[in-house]
Parts: sequence; C-alpha cells; structure tokens
Amino acid sequence: MNKQHNLRTFYTLILTQVFSLIGSQISGFAISIWVYQQTGDATPLALVSFFFIVPQVLAAGLSGVLADRWDRRYVMMLADTGQAVGTVLLLITFASGQFQLWHLYAVTFLQSLFNIFQGPSFQASVTMLVPDEQRDRANAMQQVTNPLAGIIAPAIAGMLYPVVGVIGSIAIDLITFLVAVSVVFYIRIPRPPQTTEGQALVGSVWRSMFDGFRYLWQRQTLFWLMVFNSLINFLVGGIIVLQTPYILSRTGSETTLGILLGIVNFGALAGGIFMGVWGGTRPRIHAIMWAVILFSLFLGLAGMAQTPVTLGITFFLFMFGLPVANASAMSMLQAKVAPDVQGRVFAALTQMSMVLLPIAYLLVGPLADNVFEPAVGQAGWEWVAPLVGDGPGAGIGLMLLICGFGNAFLSFLVYLIPAIRRIEADLPDYDTQPPTDTPPDGLVMSGA
Repeated sequence: MNKQHNLRTFYTLILTQVFSLIGSQISGFAISIWVYQQTGDATPLALVSFFFIVPQVLAAGLSGVLADRWDRRYVMMLADTGQAVGTVLLLITFASGQFQLWHLYAVTFLQSLFNIFQGPSFQASVTMLVPDEQRDRANAMQQVTNPLAGIIAPAIAGMLYPVVGVIGSIAIDLITFLVAVSVVFYIRIPRPPQTTEGQALVGSVWRSMFDGFRYLWQRQTLFWLMVFNSLINFLVGGIIVLQTPYILSRTGSETTLGILLGIVNFGALAGGIFMGVWGGTRPRIHAIMWAVILFSLFLGLAGMAQTPVTLGITFFLFMFGLPVANASAMSMLQAKVAPDVQGRVFAALTQMSMVLLPIAYLLVGPLADNVFEPAVGQAGWEWVAPLVGDGPGAGIGLMLLICGFGNAFLSFLVYLIPAIRRIEADLPDYDTQPPTDTPPDGLVMSGA
C-alpha cells in the first residue's frame, strides 16, 4: 500500500509539473512575440537563454545542499514561490507600461535562481517514490513533460494571446505557479534513509556545496562520464539554439517553421513514451551511449536536410533519442548514488553539464552570422555544397553537421573504453547502514 501511495505521489508531481510548464510556456511564448514585434530583433531572445543558464552554473551547489538537508517538498515549494515572485514583478512592469528589456533579463535571472532548487529535489524524490525496477519508466515520464507542454502551450497561447495579450498570458502563468505550490504542500515525500556516504558528508553549508563534486571525484569513471556529458551539451545543446533561424532560412516560411517545431516536440514526446514502454536496457550504459551516438548522427543529418520533409524526419529522430539517453542516465544515477546525498550530487551534475553552455550560447550566434553563413557560395564552398547545399541556411547546416557527426565520433570513442561499459558493475551500490566511526577526512567511499 505504501508503494502504491508513493507512486500516486509521483504521478501527482508529474501532472503538477506539466501544468506549471504549460503556464510558463504560454507566458514565454507571449513575451517572445511581444518583444520580437517591438524590437524586430532576435538577440534579446537569445540573451534570455544566457541569463537563464548562468545561475544554473553558479548556484546549483546550494540547491543540492538544501535538497539533502530540508524536506524536499519544501524545497520544491520554495522554487515555485520564488518563480511566482518573478512572474508578479514581470506582470507589474507590463501592466504599468514601464516594461524594459532589462526587466526581462533580471526576472529571468531571478527565476532561474529559484528554478535550480527544483531539479535536484525532484530527481532525489523520484528515488524515494519509485522502486528501481520502475524507475526507467518514471524518468521517461518526466522526460515527456517538457515536450508535452511544448505541444499544448503554443496551441493555447495562439488562441489566447489575441484575446488576453501579454498581460493575461503572464497572469495565467502566475495561476499555474500558485496551483503547483498548493498541490506540493499537501503531498508527502519520504525522507531518505541514513547511509554511510551521507553521514560521512556532514559539514558546514559552504563545505556541503562541494560535496557532490567530491563524491563524483572519488568515483573517477562516473566523474569523467559527467565531463563527457558537459562536452555533449557544448556541442549539441549550444548549436540547437540555432534551430529556429536554421529552419526558417531553409524553408522561408513561418508556417512551416511552426509545423516543424511541433514535430520536434512530438519527437521528444514519442521518445519518452517509447522509453516508458520499453523500460531500457541492463546495464543502462548501453542505452545511454547508443542513444547519444544515434541522436548525434541525426543532428548531423539535419544539417544536410534541405526540404521540410527531410528536416522534419531528422529533427524528429534527433529529439526521439534525447529522452532515452536522459531517462537511462538518471535511473543509473538514482540506483548508484546514496539517496541522502543525491541532492548535492545531482546539483553538481547540473553544474558540470551546463558549465560550457554559456560559452556555446555566446559563440554560435556570431559564428553563424559572421563566419559560416557568409562563407556560403564563396571560394572553397564547392567542397561542402554537395553535403549541405549553397542556399540560405547552408552555413548553419554545416555547423550542425560538424557538431552532430563530431559528437557521434567522440561518443563512439568513449563507448569503446572498457571502464565506461563496466561502470555499473564496477561502481559499488550505496551502503544503507550508517558508519560506526567517521574517518578523519570526512569522506567514506563504499568499496574503496
């Protein structure tokens, strides 16, 4: 009965997350339209991504400490409440007619600061709510929340925006935050049991902010696998922000762009559903690595695509592989990392995975505008024209091809390393028994 109750709690959290994401994407959609209509510039929208990612890199460590020290339910409520405050401030600036772009950047930064508390607490809660044999499916369900919201929100926003405008859209976002806080207040998330690793990692808040990195560093194969993950995000996560200008350049149609972006979200949704039905592999590392290799290849093929049909197919298959890799990786970590340190470890993973993204965001735009697109049709382009063409968007297409195929090759080389393929066999399970004595260095590694 307790397991059934915990699973109901997990499903409640998932539904609440989808509801809140829909509200956030409705307001984001409306604000993007308003800003673009007022400025005629894409740069402000690109800067929003930059201001959102920076706090994730700088302050995720604190979120992990709180996720392990506090009731994780309260941490998630804090995250939603803080983001709601940002939404209120944004609503006030628009309603008063005093909105300026720096207000959007400041609110984005503020909301991102609170948003970082959500991820580690939620992921660590999954471990306590869902048994290991069902965790791949549970994590797959979480992977579909964003694309599901990405399909529903634009349709609702498209209907509501002409009626309620940007102010009404932001108000809807605020309501969804308040509902999320109310729901989380009434649920119960079990506290994790005391473990050897958890009791050893007890110290000041400042020291605890680095516990996740110390934990990973003592498990060298896992640490370097996460470094590899940061390179994936640099090559793939950075270049994918050019998806909209790339598709628009290739097709020349806003309508086609909208259809293809819908197909992109359907790809992620289908991948998550597939993962939920399939349940993944054992060991999970095989699903992780092959999914990374395949979605990287499809990203490269998307750079070669020059028609709406081929663009739709390649981007769909690219997005299909992402939830397979992400859900499998999260399930592996939840099985191997002690539950009472997962907040700190997942926060460290967030920082490591995103540390190169701000650099990527600052590089890809200038490279596309000043290097690759101007090179189209120039001397030497005839060598790559058979691959990516010589029309608008071909320069960005070459960037996608290089990043996609380059990441696939790098991933294949990493997969050939025996320690990577054996990571789940070699990595010891956490010890649920608390230690009798804490060693002088304050760190116990099971299996050492």
